[in-house]
Amino acid sequence: MNVHAPKPDKYKAYRARKKAAGLKQVRIWTLDTSVPGFQERLEADIARINASESERETLAFGEALMAEMYADDEAEAY
Repeated sequence: MNVHAPKPDKYKAYRARKKAAGLKQVRIWTLDTSVPGFQERLEADIARINASESERETLAFGEALMAEMYADDEAEAY
């Protein structure tokens, strides 16, 4: 018995079915909120953003756009 033979990929058929269905596998990496120091880093980043004039202007611009979008949606609903 060859102990170095590659093990069969148990997901190969699954991936083939998904690909045949026109789907594509995408791997997404996100922040791990359970890492020690995450909350402190987040709070420091928020404080830095809130203290920045350019960031406040950018946030205000984004909020104004969202408000306009919601106002347009509500007007179209009636």
